[in-house]
Amino acid sequence: MDSLQPLGDQAVLAAFADENAALGWAAGVKRLAPSWLFDVVQAYTTVAVYFDLNCTNYRAASDWLRREVRELAHEAIDSRLHSIPCCYEMQLDLERVARHTGLGHDEIIRLHTSTEFTVYAIGFCPGFPYLGYLPELLSSVPRLESPRLRVDPGSVGLTGRQTGIYTEARPGGWNLIGRTPLQLVDVADGYFPLRTGDRVRFESIDVATFRELEGRRL
Repeated sequence: MDSLQPLGDQAVLAAFADENAALGWAAGVKRLAPSWLFDVVQAYTTVAVYFDLNCTNYRAASDWLRREVRELAHEAIDSRLHSIPCCYEMQLDLERVARHTGLGHDEIIRLHTSTEFTVYAIGFCPGFPYLGYLPELLSSVPRLESPRLRVDPGSVGLTGRQTGIYTEARPGGWNLIGRTPLQLVDVADGYFPLRTGDRVRFESIDVATFRELEGRRL
């Protein structure tokens, strides 16, 4: 762990050298679950540990975390592998990605489906998974010059080194290369199947299979 610092008045923010160290440490804090723990939120190389102010304060929480860091540094990560169908025929920006990368459409799809991604953060909209990292040949494609006013739920996009899935209709500026038929979020039902540390592989499907699977849960 590189540092601990306050995050507002009810959280400790821990920083790490890499994503795997952050994931393992976050898993360890969750496993030990001190009585004052409210939530643990990992995002790339940082982990926010939220505490109950009625039970502790920043100094006591950060002291506890410092004492436990050696034991937590190599914690095993409870990681699940998800196979997510994606219809690459339902795309809007494959040609744009092709222009920036110099790759053909089939090669873009092959690289995207042959990569195992890790959920390094969740945000932007409920359950939106930030998945890393794209193969080098697919990396560095910039966002759209002007974001779309509406991106359909299930749209699979990429930009920079990341790919992700729009779980709800939202404005967005990522390059859309396909769409999954699965429902990945139900806020009212508390359904959020993807969590940080999980792994994702995309499976190419056609439009007919998309229609058959549309609305199913992961």
